[in-house]
Amino acid sequence: QVQLVESGGGLVQPGGSLRLSCAASGSIVRINYMRWYRQAPGNQRELVADITGGGSPKYADSVEGRFTISRDNAKNTVYLDMSSLKPEDTAVYYCNALVAVAGIWGNYWGQGTQVTVSS
Repeated sequence: QVQLVESGGGLVQPGGSLRLSCAASGSIVRINYMRWYRQAPGNQRELVADITGGGSPKYADSVEGRFTISRDNAKNTVYLDMSSLKPEDTAVYYCNALVAVAGIWGNYWGQGTQVTVSS
């Protein structure tokens, strides 16, 4: 099976920065897209950033220019560098990836990491 483990969340002041990491482990043959979602209390889970297997990023309008997604294929890890953080960025951030295991593609999720932006 595959496990996605996020790290790097925490409490940060408005205008601050954080780096989230998500490492995939298991009998991985290949990883296609890797994504970051977030969910604030009372809200639906929303896609924040996406990066293809080839490394092409896309961002939600709300984070464009402030967040940067990147990946290290050798480490099966995706990162989310967040800067100029705002209180409305407060949410649980989830890692998501399309992973091939023994020739079968599956959609996997991490357990989530809390990001709180507050003074």
